[in-house]
Amino acid sequence: MATTEQRRPMTVPGLADARRAGRKLTMLTAYDAGFARVFDAAGIDLILIGDSLGMVVQGRDSTLPVTVDDITYHTACVARVLRHALLVSDLPFQADATPERALDASTRLLQAGAQMVKLEGADHKLDVIRFLTEREIPVSAHLGLTPQSVLRFGGFKVQGRDDAAAAKLRADARAVVDAGATLVVLEGVPSALAADITRDSAAPTIGIGAGPHCDGQVLVMHDFLGLDSGHRRPKFVKDFLAEGGSVEGATRAYIAAVQDGSFPDAAHSYA
Repeated sequence: MATTEQRRPMTVPGLADARRAGRKLTMLTAYDAGFARVFDAAGIDLILIGDSLGMVVQGRDSTLPVTVDDITYHTACVARVLRHALLVSDLPFQADATPERALDASTRLLQAGAQMVKLEGADHKLDVIRFLTEREIPVSAHLGLTPQSVLRFGGFKVQGRDDAAAAKLRADARAVVDAGATLVVLEGVPSALAADITRDSAAPTIGIGAGPHCDGQVLVMHDFLGLDSGHRRPKFVKDFLAEGGSVEGATRAYIAAVQDGSFPDAAHSYA
């Protein structure tokens, strides 16, 4: 791994460069300067200001109550200390309901220090992705188990297990990239389906509960550190603090496991 001095800042084009080089991308959520500084120094490629903060920081039952103000505040906290990692910020529930709303929210997030925004879903969100990318705002798509759809899904459930749902996910993955997304997060997707989508995708994929064949992996900070968030721990979660011995050690262990392909294994993936 490159030293802090040798590492260059990750950029949006750098994501595709890593994929072409066959190097797995590593991503963690962070919500404050202290943890973000450690993750950044340890070598993480991307940091996500996830609307997961609603559940792991604010103690809520879902991500739905999180606001643009919340994401903007935490984005600014993290952006102040990053030197190398690419900072991605979530567009919270209904902030991307229309292209105009998404532009307003994304502008605030980029002005707070984000370098890319992430939004959930496809369908009408394709117009939003086009609208943002045409206005120089990099976009990550998020497909599969999209937490903002928890009410429609009836809970946090693996997506794409039947043929029709799998075909829809494949089509959505192609559509979001065609609309301009330069990164695709796949959550709660069977490993074989995520592998198919990754092979077919013109943009890098990042998995969370989507098996080992994505171009990178992301975990929620509290999950990767084995902290009790008050919610059921998903199958794909692994406590890296237990083997790393410190937050820095856990981060380095996570990066190494993702890049050598040992995480996620079958025990941390869905069939």
